[in-house]
Amino acid sequence: MIRFAEPRDVDAIVGLVHELAAYERAPDDVHLTDEQLHVALFGPSPAAFCHVADVEGEVVGMALWFVSFSTWLGLHGIYLEDLYVRPSHRRAGIGRALLEALARVAVDRGYGRLEWAVLDWNASAIAFYESIGAVAQDEWTVHRVSGPALRALAGSP
Repeated sequence: MIRFAEPRDVDAIVGLVHELAAYERAPDDVHLTDEQLHVALFGPSPAAFCHVADVEGEVVGMALWFVSFSTWLGLHGIYLEDLYVRPSHRRAGIGRALLEALARVAVDRGYGRLEWAVLDWNASAIAFYESIGAVAQDEWTVHRVSGPALRALAGSP
């Protein structure tokens, strides 16, 4: 069953984020806490949203996302930050069901797009995304400023 996450799911979602980071070869890069995620999803000004895949009462997958905006389209969109399904539940249609749920949210709200990034070495994910009609945006390169560079850019020590 695919559903919006509830406060009781926060611990499981954080666990899935850690599993995803390990899969993406970056287990030490995750600093997310239950408290941080709870505030982001359920605090006074939620900035992130999450759908979970619930199989017999166990959260086995998630799609964590936020609302974006395209100045070119003049419309909001959904940016999928994390999509993850536990390996033991893959190939059962859960990933597709999570993406279908997000597509329904986008269509129902009049959003113009659903987009995400995928690691270039993740051939199985790329093949899956292409199978549902996703098109790689090869002309764009992601840039990021974080840590000391972010503080320096902000003029902070």
